[in-house]
Amino acid sequence: MAADGSTSDLMSPAHIRALRAEAPKLRARDFAAQHGLREADLVAAQVGAGATRIAPHPDALMPLVTALGDVMALTRNESCVIERRGTYEAYHSGGHAQMVLGSEIDLRIFARHWVHAFALDEGGKRSVQIFDAAGDAIHKIHLKPESDVAAFDRLVAELRLPEQSQTLDLAPRAPTEAPKADPAKAEILRAEWAQMTDTHQFLRLVSKLKMNRLGAYRIAGDPLATAMATDAVRLLLEQAAAQAIPVMIFVGNMGCIEIHGGRIETVTPMGPWINVLDPRFNLHLRGDHIAEVWLVDKPTKNGPALSLEAFDAEGGLILQIFGSRKDGGIAEFNAMLAGLPRLEAGA
Repeated sequence: MAADGSTSDLMSPAHIRALRAEAPKLRARDFAAQHGLREADLVAAQVGAGATRIAPHPDALMPLVTALGDVMALTRNESCVIERRGTYEAYHSGGHAQMVLGSEIDLRIFARHWVHAFALDEGGKRSVQIFDAAGDAIHKIHLKPESDVAAFDRLVAELRLPEQSQTLDLAPRAPTEAPKADPAKAEILRAEWAQMTDTHQFLRLVSKLKMNRLGAYRIAGDPLATAMATDAVRLLLEQAAAQAIPVMIFVGNMGCIEIHGGRIETVTPMGPWINVLDPRFNLHLRGDHIAEVWLVDKPTKNGPALSLEAFDAEGGLILQIFGSRKDGGIAEFNAMLAGLPRLEAGA
């Protein structure tokens, strides 16, 4: 067993490839988990056989990704996958964070977590895949029939690393931060929360008070944070689709947050999964992973920004859903939130 908790040091790249050939249709993430690997181990084992190690930093990568044209952007965490078709436009670099601000693909990037990257050509199925230090997927870019294959080849040629090893030195996974609150500072939290003028001030506030997002929600109370029934997320998605009310859905991990803005059309539950299956936008949410849901009111200079936010049993953020000011319908969105079921006392 490796220090990172995987068995990758006991399994050669050739062995990994042989096992993968026996289960080609199994999703990469599921295959890796079954065999005690990280997903990046699986991809690295294919270096020289369809995979190429490339420079991972978004400053180098994103200008070349823009030339790919229409692609599918995928970001996920343990409980939710977001997939958006579009072109990577308007990349903005930055010291702390980076952004892609396109009409369809909208990303917030934290480059320090973009540690390993690969370009894959699996029998004509091409993609760019980025992983963190622990070998977990941060972001993936899948080419579609409309994408520019020549631009993909140029990307591989320009970003190809001198070192093309089939093995990786992976770090241990960072544990999910448990909810952190200080009840003695609850009044300070509420007072300063009420004075906010921008949603981005919230995390700075809770950090200053030595709390985190979920911990602050738990002690703030109504009307700032209201505990909701766990099926409120499904109900909101279904109602937004039925009433054609635009939303903003944020799904992410430590290295990337992907945002869908606009209307959704088709919400389809399948077993534990809650799915949005639209032509250019898909969402796959494990409803059974939702342990807590909060209706959150953050003041801004343009009025309150209301959101519905779901967390897993460890306190990890799964997704956030806001109304879309750009697309209109904020009043209708807020009315939907007001009609969702609250968490019953003692539940």
